[in-house]
Amino acid sequence: MYRTASIAGSLSLVASLAAQIFGGPDLEKPAPPAPATGPSAPGEQVVVVYNLNLEPESRQVAEHYAARRGVPARQLIGLPLPRTEAMSRTEFRERLQKPLVAALAERGLARFPDPGASPNTPGLPAARVRYLVLAYGVPVKITADTNLQENVPEKLAAPLRRNEAAVDSELAALPRLEAGALLTGAIANRFYGTTNVAALHPTNGLFLVTRLDGPTPQVARDLVDRALAAETNGLFGRAYFDVRSLPTNSPYYKGDAWIRDAAETARRQGFETVLDEAPGTFPAWLPMPQIALYAGWYDRHVCGPFTRAPVEFMPGAVAYHLHSFSARMVRSARADWVGPLLALGAAATMGCVDEPYLDLTPHVGIFFTWLLTLRHHFAEAAYAAMPALSWQITVIGDPLYRPMAREPRELHAELERTRSPLLPWSVLRVVNLNLAAGEPVPPLIVYLRQHPLTATSALLAEKLGDLYRQENQPERALAQYRTALGLDPSPNQRLQLWFKVIDLLVAAGREGEALEFYAAFFREHPDYPDRARFYEQALPLARKAGDAARVAQFEQELARLRPPPPPPPTAAPAEPS
Repeated sequence: MYRTASIAGSLSLVASLAAQIFGGPDLEKPAPPAPATGPSAPGEQVVVVYNLNLEPESRQVAEHYAARRGVPARQLIGLPLPRTEAMSRTEFRERLQKPLVAALAERGLARFPDPGASPNTPGLPAARVRYLVLAYGVPVKITADTNLQENVPEKLAAPLRRNEAAVDSELAALPRLEAGALLTGAIANRFYGTTNVAALHPTNGLFLVTRLDGPTPQVARDLVDRALAAETNGLFGRAYFDVRSLPTNSPYYKGDAWIRDAAETARRQGFETVLDEAPGTFPAWLPMPQIALYAGWYDRHVCGPFTRAPVEFMPGAVAYHLHSFSARMVRSARADWVGPLLALGAAATMGCVDEPYLDLTPHVGIFFTWLLTLRHHFAEAAYAAMPALSWQITVIGDPLYRPMAREPRELHAELERTRSPLLPWSVLRVVNLNLAAGEPVPPLIVYLRQHPLTATSALLAEKLGDLYRQENQPERALAQYRTALGLDPSPNQRLQLWFKVIDLLVAAGREGEALEFYAAFFREHPDYPDRARFYEQALPLARKAGDAARVAQFEQELARLRPPPPPPPTAAPAEPS
């Protein structure tokens, strides 16, 4: 479906970067298959690296992951590493790369080429492990080494003449580094876009490297727990995607195209999907209930609904915001994007530790398609979507996480049998899968009306209202939204329902009833973001309804929230001569 050539060469600044890293002879060779032999249990294919200088936190994260995923104790490797998020190139080589290679070899987990072997065969001769997991405390970024002397090809573009990198991305290319690959610039991922994810293997030159990290050790430990919860019970929730609506001739249009692909993938997999087409990011006032998936761009720091409590991430949620420095500080709950998303409850994300340039960031469309439609592991989807290694991308989450591991029919039957509180989500997925397949709306309205859970589920009552609204039956939609409000919706779903009810009441000319909802909103949410916009909406309704008291109240609040600009200074009178 996706081809490397289809995304190369459209950024004006770095038009030649993708061509440069993809243009070598490696891409002309067929990808060899992964070895058929080796351990079958996924946990036995994992090595966990932790920081001996950050005891006990780093070790406890490693041990927690090993216990949950069945990683053998001999595959936990502790190394004395810097306690900081950044490490120098020398520290990486002497304290992480060389000791890790030695430990993998000594424990019989991987066999590296003999010194002097040809760099044209970058894969390892043998490997019993496939995944490297970096526990909380392992540095995230390798800083630039200005003293590094390499024979860099003259044709290498200036933006690629850098040697800083994400630790994850550098270790992913460990077989290539050991074979003498350049540290300057990026290394082409030969398996970018592959559907044969079994080829993502050290014997083909690629370790699948992710990290269990975040603002606190507890957040890092939670990542595997959140992943396992979704694997066991299903990943349910709503999908939110945010494009910038750039023109097709923009050099950055491909970012929008990737996110649109991801949104379409989510919709076809039955997720209740929102695609924001406005130029800016999701506004802070927008309710975002029950988030299962998120992808957007391009704000410097976490913003919008993610700054307003509560943020309703569902168990196993996958969230990604594309920005050049989204992972500049992974262990901060406030700065950038990666740390805050993890602290708020996301189970998996990716980010950039330094400027990557758009061509060399993960293809979001491939990532979500491989994760949701093809049902691959998180690490497989991430590295199949990764154009380059030894570059700037960090991948955070359980590499073995498969959010769509359960077959939908089998999962639905189990949720019915156990009377799970998640069953309404599975019913919603049934409706959305039928809509995605082109089924007409009226039979689905009948299905929801007759389903016994619709009478007790705010989720299904709201969906039935949405279907009525789609079929131009506003009174029935309004009745369903009112019903949903009485069925214990989540805080953000309640706000979403309020705004839907207000829209329908205003459209029906029932200003007085709409005003009562506005009054309740103002009373219950005195510090809501962009409160002025709601007073601006409510003021004409109060005037039309002849509600003088509310007109005065709303005008007073607007004057307070949006005071007029001060008058320009007047010129001083001229002095008499």
